Amino acid sequence: MTTTPDITTDLVRGLIAAQFPQWAGLPIRPVAQSGWDNRTFHLGERMTVRLPSAEGYAGQVAKEQRWLPLLAPHLPLPIPAPLGLGAPDGRFPWPWSVYGWIDGETAMQAPPADLARFATDLAAFLTALQRIDATGGPAPGPHNFWRGGPLDVYASEAREAIAALAGEIDAARATAVIDRALASRWMRDPVWFHGDIAPGNLLVQEGRLSAVIDFGTSGVGDPACDLAIAWTVFHGESRRAFRDALPLDAATWERGAGWTLWKALIVVAGMAGAPPAERDRQRRVIADLLAGE
Repeated sequence: MTTTPDITTDLVRGLIAAQFPQWAGLPIRPVAQSGWDNRTFHLGERMTVRLPSAEGYAGQVAKEQRWLPLLAPHLPLPIPAPLGLGAPDGRFPWPWSVYGWIDGETAMQAPPADLARFATDLAAFLTALQRIDATGGPAPGPHNFWRGGPLDVYASEAREAIAALAGEIDAARATAVIDRALASRWMRDPVWFHGDIAPGNLLVQEGRLSAVIDFGTSGVGDPACDLAIAWTVFHGESRRAFRDALPLDAATWERGAGWTLWKALIVVAGMAGAPPAERDRQRRVIADLLAGE
């Protein structure tokens, strides 16, 4: 496995100077909230540089470069626009990207006050994404950690976490949620999905959803993985609004609940290296799911 170099401003400055000399004079500084899979830097005022943080994320670069320009014209909100593809060199071992900057704060930084409207806007975006021709799109695989495929790949991990948390959660109910998720498959043609619909990837302006970013785990297959936000962020009216606005059947929602519960279980069980605050948040997600909310 290739060793991950320190991803610093100096590294990015050197890469830009060597491969995109037309931008070498622009200031470079880290983006305030850079994410986990990639490290992101401002390049001037209207561009960003995005570098994979580990070898497992490097395969996402070519995917985004190829597909984002094809998806963008069919979507109701902006998504990242690739402006340049950086090549591996002696300083950095994987491909990397330059993107246009999209204005807005993340929903994590600026939570929208009207969650029901936010949920409806997000559902409209996902519906439009699912309607785009998926021919030749990237099937589930290592590039997106098997999102869009059956939950089977993580079933044993989910059961291990249930066993580890048996004194803390209702293990029978948790097992039932996982079993229901495993009992069905997406039987229609594959559709596009984002793969990581979370507050850090949703931009907000004036309280409204304004853009969707970070398509590294995107692909074509089962859209159930895009439903996790129904339990991680939405509740009550906003959860109902999100569900009512998406044209998906009950079995797909059960698979979505399974994907959501698997992630929450491994976080709370300490299998994902998450900080205490995230473990507490996922405990609330588990409680909602096991209550049938």
